[in-house]
Amino acid sequence: MQVQFIASVAVITPDPAASRKLYIETLGLPLEPAGGEGDYVFSDQVGGSKHFGVWPLSDAAEACFGTREWPSDHPVPQASVEFEVESIEALSAAAQELEGRGYVLLHPARTEPWGQTVARTQTLEGVIVGLSYAPWIHDDTE
Repeated sequence: MQVQFIASVAVITPDPAASRKLYIETLGLPLEPAGGEGDYVFSDQVGGSKHFGVWPLSDAAEACFGTREWPSDHPVPQASVEFEVESIEALSAAAQELEGRGYVLLHPARTEPWGQTVARTQTLEGVIVGLSYAPWIHDDTE
């Protein structure tokens, strides 16, 4: 597996309004709702980060498990980090490598509606770790 860079970091919050107050109102980060609406806010304009987001826990649960409730048999996550690989093929191989080393995937590699392909696992600390291929990020780095 060859990670190229950190593609995304997100805080996972059970209270999106309270988190927006800190990150947008207090820290002044230029976060905007994804698609112009909703509780997930993000920016690709925060220095040192390709993508920084504030991800509602219910959205994280839906992305990982297809339900709005986080399952009780998994630690409740507080953060997510996604590591970018060079291609969809590299992503499939990396996900297989994770499983081969004993890590359980929350879901296998799949393409999200916005075009990113991602497979996710969860660390002992509860962090959601994604292996990602987002084509538009590569356009900026070449």
